[in-house]
Amino acid sequence: MLSYRELVKNCLPGVKEIMPWDLVERMKENSDLLILDVREPYEFDTLHIKGSINVPRGILESACEWDYEDTVPELVQARMREIVVVCRSGSRSALAVQSMQWLGYEHAFSLRTGLRGWNDYEERLWSSAGALVDEEVADDYFTVKLRPEQMAPRSNQRDLK
Repeated sequence: MLSYRELVKNCLPGVKEIMPWDLVERMKENSDLLILDVREPYEFDTLHIKGSINVPRGILESACEWDYEDTVPELVQARMREIVVVCRSGSRSALAVQSMQWLGYEHAFSLRTGLRGWNDYEERLWSSAGALVDEEVADDYFTVKLRPEQMAPRSNQRDLK
C-alpha cells in the first residue's frame, strides 16, 4: 500500500512542473494561459491567483469531459492550451496533471511549491470577493494546523519521513 506522499512522489517523474517565478513570466508571455486551481471551493474563495478557475480535484476528470454535470466547457476545450495547475503545496496539482495527461492534455504543468510558494515569492493572492488578500492572512492560511487526532501515532511518525 502506498502512502499519499509516496503516491505523489511516484507521479512526479512523469509530471512537468513550473516554479512560481516561471509562472509569473508565462503569465506575461502567454495571454491564453489557463490557471487551474484544484483546491476545494472554500479554499479558492479564501485566496487564489487572479484570473484562475476553480475545479476541485475530486471532480477534475469528469470536468474535463463533455456530458457530465461537472463538465467545465473552458477546461474541456483547453486540451491544446498551456495550463498551470495549482493547489496549496504542489501535491494535488501534480496528481491532477498526471490525470490530465492521461486525458490528453499535452501542455499541463503543476506549480511546484503550490500557492504556498507563490505567496513566499511575494506574488499577490485574491479573495473571491475581489479583494487583495493581506500577507498576514495568507501566511496564516499556509500555516499547517493539524489537530492531535490527525497526527500519526508516535511509533509511526519516524516511518513517515
